[in-house]
Amino acid sequence: MTNRLVVGGALCHDGRLLAARRSAPPELAGRWELPGGKLEPGETPEQALVRELREELGVEAEPVQRIPGEWPLKPGYVLQVWTARLLSGDPRPLEDHDELRWLGPEESDSVDWLDQDRPAVAAAVRLLRAHSRADS
Repeated sequence: MTNRLVVGGALCHDGRLLAARRSAPPELAGRWELPGGKLEPGETPEQALVRELREELGVEAEPVQRIPGEWPLKPGYVLQVWTARLLSGDPRPLEDHDELRWLGPEESDSVDWLDQDRPAVAAAVRLLRAHSRADS
């Protein structure tokens, strides 16, 4: 049996990472994640990420690079995460979330991330720090 792929977006803008607080399902509500969702048949992971960020946040984004690794979710599902650049729109919690926050690298531990998102968040924060050093 193959795992169904779930894509997450480490959406970065102005040196900050977007965190989304789950409103559903009940066992995940109140915890924070990188927004995203399941691949639809015939989609590439990058296409799914663009669609999911449009549906969940109302923004247009561009996948930049995949964060190495994948993380098991519920049985039969595995998470892969891409960094993504915000192209247009102001993120809003449209689906499955009730709050969004832009977090700078030093604020990334200020929310209660879902366990499976923590390694990807840490990698995204390392990339943000490297970009801010390169820009200064």
